[in-house]
Amino acid sequence: MKAAMHDEFGEPAKVLSCRTTDAPEPGQGKVRIRMKLSPIHNHDLWTVRGTYGYKPDLPSAIGGSEGMGHVEAVGEDVDDAMIGKRVTVAGVHGAWAEFFTGPAESVLPLPEEISDADGAQLIAMPLSALALLETLKAKEGDWIIQTAANGAVGKIMVTLARSRGIHLVNLVRREGAVEEMQEVAAENVINTSEAGWKDRVRDLTGGGAVSAIDSVGGETGAALLDLLGENGELVVFGTATGEPLPVASGPMIMKQITVKGFWAARMSQHLSDERRMEMIQELVRLAMKGDLPLDVGDTFALDAVTDAVKAAQEPGRGGKILLQP
Repeated sequence: MKAAMHDEFGEPAKVLSCRTTDAPEPGQGKVRIRMKLSPIHNHDLWTVRGTYGYKPDLPSAIGGSEGMGHVEAVGEDVDDAMIGKRVTVAGVHGAWAEFFTGPAESVLPLPEEISDADGAQLIAMPLSALALLETLKAKEGDWIIQTAANGAVGKIMVTLARSRGIHLVNLVRREGAVEEMQEVAAENVINTSEAGWKDRVRDLTGGGAVSAIDSVGGETGAALLDLLGENGELVVFGTATGEPLPVASGPMIMKQITVKGFWAARMSQHLSDERRMEMIQELVRLAMKGDLPLDVGDTFALDAVTDAVKAAQEPGRGGKILLQP
């Protein structure tokens, strides 16, 4: 089978290549899926660089952690009735290949109302956004500030916060992103490249926000401390700029602010199977109604994985980059 593989850690465009390897056999409790579409997430790129919390064995590591397709084979203790089903799954390894395996208990059959492109990215980022929202202090009527609002998680957060009656300030870094947020009917969109953006945030939130989510880092992320209210919280979700987060001790001390990180993989370890399924079903219902913003960008063949990962890192790319066999 074809697969996007790397023998060393490094910049994805340099170390990834499409090669031929054996198709994996589904072990006990697993299924083998014929991949139709697989997204390129930021954490997939970090994994290839060797900077993520999970490091694959080298050489011949296959990238990708989420994908959709059809079940082609099942392992021991898995019902043969799953064969042929159209499914999606996240939290796997090696999804950037013609075939990959995943736990049967984690595989989600896709309703007809959900397209292949939406189904391919239905779990990882939306579930992260939902889990993140549920861990925050902010409740109905409170304010949250989020950076990188035009990213995948940011747009999903718009829908989830609105459904819970939580007010959201959406920070972006360029004018084109302001227009992009109109597509998801986002309110309170503020461009941080414009003068006076902090004052606009303060005018909206009044006494300060209860929670802030940073996915950018650098000075923009650090500025969130000034915009939080007393006993507020700053949750670090990502670092789009790769810059360190310079935390000022003054606001943190005087306002008793808590700064912490959020990693969905660690969070999921503490979720019961029942609660996880409830959360996924909420996302499925939203997707079936067309209320879950899952932007799709260009689709690349596995043979063009180098071009695909370059496109995935372009600012303002306008949607998730997908791979296909």
